[in-house]
Amino acid sequence: MTVVIGFEGSANKIGIGIVRDGEVLSNPRRTYITPPGQGFLPSETAKHHRGAILTVLREALDEAGLKPADIDCVAFTKGPGMGAPLVTVALVARTVAQLWGKPLVGVNHCIGHIEMGRLITGANNPTVLYVSGGNTQVIAYSERRYRIFGETIDIAVGNCLDRFARVIKISNDPSPGYNIEQMFIGMLYIYYDAAHKMLSSGQCTAEDLCFSLQETVFSMLVEITERAMAHCGSQEVLIVGGVGCNLRLQEMMGVMCEERGARLFATDERFCIDNGAMIAQAGWEMFRVGQTTELSDSWITQRYRTSPHSAVKNVHWPDQEHLPGDGCVCVNNQEGT
Repeated sequence: MTVVIGFEGSANKIGIGIVRDGEVLSNPRRTYITPPGQGFLPSETAKHHRGAILTVLREALDEAGLKPADIDCVAFTKGPGMGAPLVTVALVARTVAQLWGKPLVGVNHCIGHIEMGRLITGANNPTVLYVSGGNTQVIAYSERRYRIFGETIDIAVGNCLDRFARVIKISNDPSPGYNIEQMFIGMLYIYYDAAHKMLSSGQCTAEDLCFSLQETVFSMLVEITERAMAHCGSQEVLIVGGVGCNLRLQEMMGVMCEERGARLFATDERFCIDNGAMIAQAGWEMFRVGQTTELSDSWITQRYRTSPHSAVKNVHWPDQEHLPGDGCVCVNNQEGT
């Protein structure tokens, strides 16, 4: 039985998870929360991670009931993400791997979300909607590679919601996107200009604005996901990433899937939001087929694309030979070459 520990810290969450052959043994994390109206700076976020990471590491081992000798591999987020937090976590992961005498595996953050989503939900061959603070992508799998069928070019959906929350001074605890959802279970730059005027004049409430923004953005996501499903002939949708735990998004996507006779797969905040177990799971998939990262190659990269990477030779994915018009639909053409 293979046991992998995963270190995640690409944004404002520091998490360490342990996975043993598809079973999540522990998954503690901490979140760096700033005052309302403020975002989180890379340097301050890294400082938070440095102060918490060893405590979280001890919690992960204790909750799993394991010792360092029981760990077979150390996985860490190689990217994408914020530079300073990524470096902080990579440094600790490299140190732990050397102290414990364990092999190291650098993991793509985006693939970690997908592999964890598939593990938890049991989705077989889904069209994936990956929505988070840093990424918004529609992804499918073909010829042993992830293919990006569409993505936002300027700003990710999660970042859009977070920045709007700062405009109207919504709390960052536990997250701006969650609090937008609650302000009526509920584009960005238009809102920037209009929000204060409309609120001060009494034309609308903060709840009205949150509802409008959320409905507009989520409608776009549902439409582009449906296009990708039609293109791929897919009957499954998997939503991953921090925004994926939004119940309104899940509801809207569920209506679309029901109308198409398809199935929707999603998880809750335990696994949608950045966590160490998702890095451990992707690392487990890689390690079991012999993929490791040499210490000299264990640097981080803030721009780490999803599309060039195989599904870590994951035998659980159906072995598709071809998708019609493979890699050229929706927003752009992102071939995994």
